[in-house]
Amino acid sequence: MADVTVVRYSHEGEKFEILVKPDPALDYKLGKKKDISSVLVSDDIYTDSGKGTKPATDKLVKAFKTEDSAEIVKIILQKGDLNLTTDQRRKMVDEKKKQIIAFIAKTYVDPKTHLPHPPLRIEQAMKDGRISVDPQKNVDEQVKDIVDKLRSIIALKSENLQLEIVIPAQYASQSYAILKSVGSLKKEDWQNNGSLKAILEIPAAARPNVIDRLGSITKGSASVEVIQ
Repeated sequence: MADVTVVRYSHEGEKFEILVKPDPALDYKLGKKKDISSVLVSDDIYTDSGKGTKPATDKLVKAFKTEDSAEIVKIILQKGDLNLTTDQRRKMVDEKKKQIIAFIAKTYVDPKTHLPHPPLRIEQAMKDGRISVDPQKNVDEQVKDIVDKLRSIIALKSENLQLEIVIPAQYASQSYAILKSVGSLKKEDWQNNGSLKAILEIPAAARPNVIDRLGSITKGSASVEVIQ
């Protein structure tokens, strides 16, 4: 494998490129690596890396709202298209497919049972429907189209629940951060004794995970009731 490959990014017809190390760059795109310096061959920004041509500063500012090369390189690496080998593409497709399946399992339910489909069932439905995954696109950019195609194979419904939650005082502040991260707080009522009563709206498929996380934090002392 070559020691260098390219990440390409386009903005309003202008093209930008950076040179990266293939495997570290793939790990970065998959979220497995955070250190950009270990990914880059250099922090130079090109319009055509093969010819060595570089963009004018005004074009960089127009496209990236900054002339800070470190910030620009980060944007290109995050949003640009990595030139993948065949093996890398297969690896990235597999990783993206896992993310999409996990998202669908957490967000959609079987309308007959109001329970999420098992990930293996979703995976088999994608295979049966010959539904492809774009390794370069974020989950939220392609999941709607994938769900629309899946609906001809398995029943999927996006369904929200409202939970009435009561958390004892000693666990309230820690649990509050969890509630904010997993759903939409419709109401919060802090009691005089420090306990928290809240109404939380979540995707129906996320209910088991929310109950498990709250149970772990509160040692099973939280009260969770479905009100809608």
